[in-house]
Amino acid sequence: MTTVRKDIITGITYTAISKYLGTVISLIVTGILARLISPPEFGIIAIATVIIAFFSMFSDLGIAPAIVQYKDLDKEALADIFSFTTWTGLVISVGFFFLSWLIADYYNSAILVTICQILSVNLFFAALNIVPYALLLRNKEFKYIAYMNLSVQFIGGTISVIAALYGAGLYALLINPLFSSIVLFILGFRKYPQKIKLTMGLASMRRIYSYSLYQFLFDLINYFSRNLDKLFIGKYLGLSALGYYEKSYRLMMLPLQNITHVITPVMHPVFSEFQNDLKHLSWSYLKIVRLLAFLGFPLSVFLWFAANELILVVFGPQWERSVPVFQILALSVGIQIILSTSGSIFQAANDTRSLFISGLLSAVTNIGGMIIGIFVFKSLEAVAWCILISFFVNFIQCFILMYKVTFRINMRSFWTQLIPPLILSVILFVLFWITIPFWKNMNLVFSLFIKGTLWILVSGLYVQLTKEYDLWNEIKPFVFKIKSFKKK
Repeated sequence: MTTVRKDIITGITYTAISKYLGTVISLIVTGILARLISPPEFGIIAIATVIIAFFSMFSDLGIAPAIVQYKDLDKEALADIFSFTTWTGLVISVGFFFLSWLIADYYNSAILVTICQILSVNLFFAALNIVPYALLLRNKEFKYIAYMNLSVQFIGGTISVIAALYGAGLYALLINPLFSSIVLFILGFRKYPQKIKLTMGLASMRRIYSYSLYQFLFDLINYFSRNLDKLFIGKYLGLSALGYYEKSYRLMMLPLQNITHVITPVMHPVFSEFQNDLKHLSWSYLKIVRLLAFLGFPLSVFLWFAANELILVVFGPQWERSVPVFQILALSVGIQIILSTSGSIFQAANDTRSLFISGLLSAVTNIGGMIIGIFVFKSLEAVAWCILISFFVNFIQCFILMYKVTFRINMRSFWTQLIPPLILSVILFVLFWITIPFWKNMNLVFSLFIKGTLWILVSGLYVQLTKEYDLWNEIKPFVFKIKSFKKK
């Protein structure tokens, strides 16, 4: 097994352990909190979270990916960069604290003052953790990252639930992000302690400036294209509508994040080794695209047909209005899974400029779609349809840019990877469509189980018969182990 393949498999394995167990924890915690906290209160926290994410970019400035990419940064240079993130993080956190009154006034919600001021602490510790966490990634310490994130998520989620049960209300939603940012910094700093200087460390920042600048600009416009829908919905369609939309969007993102977030944290640290061999990089990426398409495209079909069960089982009947929005957004899961990995490839290829251009084009289409959905059609379903269309447009432009500008090769091989997964998706869609009458009066949990089983069996049978992946060869050792255990 080559070193690169070993690094990828090791990284994906430990990241998967963290993400998939984390999904279970997140669903349990969110399901409990959704029954204890009202949609408008979730909407308020959603607004504060979106705004704080914007401020956090100005302390990051694309520094973390640059640390991963630049292998020659020594301890002195890292100390300079850590000092820079510390002082800028402090200034931005204090600024966010005092802007809380303006934010609360804009949304006509006095409680946002306290919420934003509490979250300013989160903002500061997130800035402190930029350098230690980037070093964990650069040194491919995926096992430590996985156990660290999982432990913090479990403890923070448990504390949040206990607080909600004792009547903490929406303040219970603040515990997990605040607890996580502080503890993650402590754990990262213990692993890679850094010196802090009174200076801003600008000399070392200039070394990574050209790379980190385009990364920061991409993060900035990507923030707007991903979050303006929530800000606009909260302002013009109401906090209750935002609560329903946020639940739909977050549930849709769970499978997406728990597939791509298993792979993308591994891709940049590993593929950055090929930054001087773009042919090898493009060839390696095609294998990942094909795998993700087989995971994502059929998953979109399943989520479309299982939307009602998923929303009502996970969040309860009071969230029924979220079902059609989730159903529409679910159709984008397949292309988003592939699209989400493109940033790591641009980064690994030392082409954050093309990443920025692609992000700029994406922002134009996403924001245009949001404006049409909110101000022309004035409904959550319209917003979801417009965002779905914008994702398809951005998928096409992103990979045209990657293959024509970054790799400078023909992209026929890329489109070819998508054909077999699309055929499987069509088969699943037809199968689910003709069986709709059988699901109507069925128990929600049982219906979800049957649909999930059918989806897994058909998908598995397809990839086995077409010899895309030899699943039987993978599970055969486990089957024989179970048989031998029963004989004993």
